[in-house]
Amino acid sequence: MEGDVVTRLHPFFEQMVQTQEGIEFWYARDLQGLLGYTEWRNFLKVIEKAREECENAKYESIDHFVDVNKMVTLGSGSERQIDDVKCTRYACYLIAQNGDPRKEEIVFAQSYFAVQTRKQEIIEEHIRLIERLHARKTLDESEIELSRNLYERGVSDSGFARIRSRGDAALFGGHSTQAMKDRMGVPAKKPLAT
Repeated sequence: MEGDVVTRLHPFFEQMVQTQEGIEFWYARDLQGLLGYTEWRNFLKVIEKAREECENAKYESIDHFVDVNKMVTLGSGSERQIDDVKCTRYACYLIAQNGDPRKEEIVFAQSYFAVQTRKQEIIEEHIRLIERLHARKTLDESEIELSRNLYERGVSDSGFARIRSRGDAALFGGHSTQAMKDRMGVPAKKPLAT
């Protein structure tokens, strides 16, 4: 049964996403039905609990829950303004966590956000690794260029070591290369930046 809910709800959830200035959001009124709530006032209670949890986690709820008004068309063809809330992905996650766990739609949403959160963690970890490798490559290239320049000017190996140590001290708040190696557990024969 849970598999049926996932198959049924996943595409709808993804279709409901909106984007404004590069930020994804969902309208709470769209989520209401998707998460198994028939009455706005009951769903609004879940949203309020989610806002509180957001604040308890030391995030500004206004950054994730934005109150808006929008026009809807009534059955008669006339329009009326209703309250709604723009919810970030994090807000949707908090709503799912605070929803009624007896609803299979809420169970789906909790599972969906657990998977999405893990995917995002993997992407961010990969980006950090690429940035680290790029920084390391840049450092290697800079050290080669510095070595070449110092060698051409007749600086000895011990002079080069003093220059590197002073650079490390400037970079690490006055700590020597060896002090940083000791602090970080880097063996003496290995370079500090690995």
